[in-house]
Amino acid sequence: MHVQTISINPVDRLLSKGLQNLWYPVCPSDFVQDKPVSLRRFGYKIALWRDAAGQVHALEDHCPHRGAPLSQGVILGDRLACPYHGVEVRCDGTVTKVPGSPGCKLEGARAALDFHVHEAHGAIFLFNSDTHVDAPPAFRMPEELTSPEYSNFLCYAEWRTDYRYAIDNVMDPMHGTFLHKQSHSMADGDSKATFQVRETDLGFVFEKAGQRGVNFDWTEWGETDMHWMRLEIPYPKTGGPGGNFAIIACVTPISPELCAVFFWRCRRVQGWMRDTWRFLYRNRLEARHWTVLEQDRVMMEQMELDANERENLYQHDIGLVRLRRRLRRLAEEQLEGSGAA
Repeated sequence: MHVQTISINPVDRLLSKGLQNLWYPVCPSDFVQDKPVSLRRFGYKIALWRDAAGQVHALEDHCPHRGAPLSQGVILGDRLACPYHGVEVRCDGTVTKVPGSPGCKLEGARAALDFHVHEAHGAIFLFNSDTHVDAPPAFRMPEELTSPEYSNFLCYAEWRTDYRYAIDNVMDPMHGTFLHKQSHSMADGDSKATFQVRETDLGFVFEKAGQRGVNFDWTEWGETDMHWMRLEIPYPKTGGPGGNFAIIACVTPISPELCAVFFWRCRRVQGWMRDTWRFLYRNRLEARHWTVLEQDRVMMEQMELDANERENLYQHDIGLVRLRRRLRRLAEEQLEGSGAA
């Protein structure tokens, strides 16, 4: 029998699951209520639950005893009790009780993979690391989400595609002129463009030369304690007060063929303008936004998984080329740091 061995480049393997030691949004806040839930992210299952105070905790959904799903168990405050043999695991990964064999060596061992969790902006964020991290890492997001001058709505969806295609889509402003040309906000401007890259303290801006504030004209890639993208779409007067419409985007890998996309739609509005915009958004604008997102989803899901191996890129793609190189370099550094390169 002929056996073929297929080797996967370690950099590609790491990137396929998502870079580590970063915060990622993993789900909207309302996904986690009064019972544990199991979500697959970064290629493995994660159990999330709330304690009596409402604080969210997360462990790998894998009992350190036999691998049963902890998410099927019972919440005991900051612990989960595995339904299979009653083993209790605390949110820091420590096994606190083995009812069937008190005093065994598993008791007291930090044997489960735990994650730091942060809940903000309508979402639950998780620090993706395959080792224990004692102190919560810093958590910083763009001002559109943290400043009281802005109001926002979170749009969440799951797209059946590699998460890197979803990132490429946001880093490709020119697709707005064509794919979304029938939308209420991306019909204007030149259908030809030359792009340029501008460095920032946190990353870079990929933008059209000579056109701004007319269409989807630029995207910013940012690296704080997480990776995010920022862009602006000009709004017609019928879109209400607040000027341009900002979007903060994050993409989280679920599996090689599925990802979670988070789009915070933000506007600088206060007082009555905030109330007016939020009313308009819910009653008139949100459906239009979902139409645009659906156009993106369909396009991404219809692309073959190896589409990026048969590309013929041109000047409009230098932003995503730069980003791909950056992500590969970060992956190489992580592997070198772990001794796995």
